Parts: sequence; structure tokens; C-alpha cells
Amino acid sequence: MSDIGRNDPCPCGSGLKYKKCCLGREEEPADTGGPKGVFAEIHQALEGRQFASLEEANAFLADFSRQRNRQGREDFAGLSPEQMGRILYHPFDSPDIVTFPEVLAEEPTAPILTLFGLLVDAIGEQGLKPTAKGNLPRAFCREAALACWGEDLHRERTRFGNINKEEDFFELHVTRLVAELAGLVRKYRGRFILGRDCRNLLEKHGMAGVYPQLLRAYVEKFNWSYRDGYPELGFIQQAFLFTLYLLQRHGGSWLPHLFYEDAFLRAFPMVLDEVPPDAFFGPEKTVRSCYTLRTLENFAGYLGLAEVEPTGKDRYELQFRVKKRPLLDAAIIFKF
Repeated sequence: MSDIGRNDPCPCGSGLKYKKCCLGREEEPADTGGPKGVFAEIHQALEGRQFASLEEANAFLADFSRQRNRQGREDFAGLSPEQMGRILYHPFDSPDIVTFPEVLAEEPTAPILTLFGLLVDAIGEQGLKPTAKGNLPRAFCREAALACWGEDLHRERTRFGNINKEEDFFELHVTRLVAELAGLVRKYRGRFILGRDCRNLLEKHGMAGVYPQLLRAYVEKFNWSYRDGYPELGFIQQAFLFTLYLLQRHGGSWLPHLFYEDAFLRAFPMVLDEVPPDAFFGPEKTVRSCYTLRTLENFAGYLGLAEVEPTGKDRYELQFRVKKRPLLDAAIIFKF
């Protein structure tokens, strides 16, 4: 067992790779030559036991792994390795752990829906002609920014330059991309149109039917790193449901963003190893800043699952407080 590779299945039985489960999870004790971490637990379980055959020993170890795998762990915020494995690798196919209603019980509100609604209105029945580069027309982008921001905020944000292309209103740009990834919007005969399924959902259920499609496309198909200049760090996106679990469990009251950063790093300290050695701020600060921006601001806030409010004025050390919104409990239903 001491030769287990970083990419091999973790011996604890969680289904995760060793590097993303037990490797590096605990403080390394002084090197006494004895087993450490999960190996210490296995060593202790085997101590003093006698087995009549190799098959009997393997059966004992398999049962030990199953029991260990089903125990909640403090560093997983109370989740068991088995639950964590499902959350990370099968978030939409684990109905015993979490479900995502196809249609919400009430009409939701979220920044992404505000922008999607403006896009739907602009497309209308006739479609919307894109630019030569295939983007949304400048006139619509400017109208959408004014409608979304209001006059005062629009004046402030365009003080040094107007919106001349879709990417200048980046949240609208992301909304269009996610809507296309979800199959809600597409190009047909040189125009943006609403897909047939999108029209049916809007007619029958309104945004309550569209929102689940946007949510799933955002977490499964859209690359979160596209919105920022941080390293790829794809595991932050893969762990989206763990953050939503934290919000569901602790988000009833305002908490500083550091609470969620700490919980994420406590569960997945190995993410620090994914930071390139030439990162300007170093591994921990890079992961913390990237996590807060991608997961709390650009995901939970943008999708309307949480309120993320700045609490300080230092532009170089932004501080936030975070609280879940009712939409979280409506769109993601945990079974524990």
C-alpha cells in the first residue's frame, strides 16, 4: 500500500483519486517509520487479527472500507467519502443524495434570468441578427446594459468607454453563451432564435422551467475559467455542489466569504498543488481568490442562489459576506 500512486483509487473506498481524498489531508506527524493517514487506520483495524485465508482478509478489508466510506468526516463538513464521491462525480445522477427539479415551484429571480429575459424579448418572433463576428448587436447590448443597471450605474460603468461590443457587457455575453450551451438559443438562417423546447418551456412554465436548464449548462458545459484570469483550476468548478451543500447548511445567516474558502480548502487541500509554480500570489491566495470569484460571485451570486455583498472598500483585498437565497432550496434539494 505504501506504493499507491497519486492517481490511483484511494484505499479508503471513496471512489476518489488518492490525491483528491486522503493524500495530504492530515497534518504529517513526525516520521517515526509507522503508517500514516488512512494506512494507520487500516493498520489499527488489522492489528491482532488472524485470517484463515487471503480471501477472508480481503473480505474484512472490503467491509472495513465500506464502513469507513459511509462515516461522516469533519474535513468534509459532515459528508462521508461516499457522499463526497457522488457529489463530485455524479451530481445529477444521485437522487438519493440530491435532486434538481426540472420545473421550479415558483417563478425564480436571478441576474442570469434578468439578462436572459432581455435576450428573449429582443429575439422575439423574428429573431435577432448577429454581428459579422456572430455576436449580439451593439444596439441591443447597450439597451440591455441600461435596462439592467439603471441610469446611475450605467453612467458610472461607461464613464471611460461605452459598450461597443458584446464582451463589453460580459455578464450578457456569458448569458448568451450559457443559453446556447443549454440549447435554449441558437442561430438559424443568420439570426439568433429561441429553440422549440425553450419556447415550450416559457409558454408552459415561464422562467421556472428555463432556470434548471441554465443552471445545468452553467455547471456542466460552461468553462468557469473563461470569466477570469486565474489558472484553470477545474476542480473548483467540479466541486460546485459541495459549495451549495455548505450554503444550504450554513447560509441561513450572513457569513464572511472566508468561511467558505476555509471549508473548501479543508476538504480539498490538494487543489493547492494545481496552482502553477509561477503564480504571482502563491498557491493559497490564488486558490482562495479564485474560489470566491468563481464559485461565490460568478456562480452562486450570478445564478441567484446566494447574496454576495462587499463589506470593505479596499479594492486590493475585497471582503464579502454571503447568505443563501430561497432559490437555493427550491432548485437544489439535498436529502440529508
